[in-house]
Amino acid sequence: MTDTTNHATLADETFMSAADLRNYMDKVAMAHANEALEAMDRATQAREQLAKTLSEPMELTPQKLEEITASLQVKLRAAAERGDTEIMVMRFPNLLCTDHGRAINNTLQGWPDTLTGRPRQAYELWRDRLKPAGYGLKAMIVDWPNGMPGDVGFFLSWSPK
Repeated sequence: MTDTTNHATLADETFMSAADLRNYMDKVAMAHANEALEAMDRATQAREQLAKTLSEPMELTPQKLEEITASLQVKLRAAAERGDTEIMVMRFPNLLCTDHGRAINNTLQGWPDTLTGRPRQAYELWRDRLKPAGYGLKAMIVDWPNGMPGDVGFFLSWSPK
């Protein structure tokens, strides 16, 4: 048996050379990178679909308003039971702001005027129904992909001022 043969087999199993091991590692890394790219593509598609859906105002029938109110009451009670005085009631892509969230990020007066679609409807629902009942609304950027403003969150609060 030659030295090469001794190094190529170990206990009747083929022993992987360093080059073979590096090749295997490269294939595993490539597979992980492909999975990550596919996940990013799926996330981008989901985000685009969400933005498309939320850009279309919904018909606010009395029945729909009742459903929204009932759902909100459940969330508010659960938050109050936990001792919270604020909850995020909506999250949406900054694409639904005419300035991509700049006014919200800089807490500029008039930021509600930049809202479109369902976020605009949510703001108007707060303004017309919840604000008179003593609820506050705060809008803020809630994530920063690649250091840039991302999604916007609406936070409903009921703490004393």
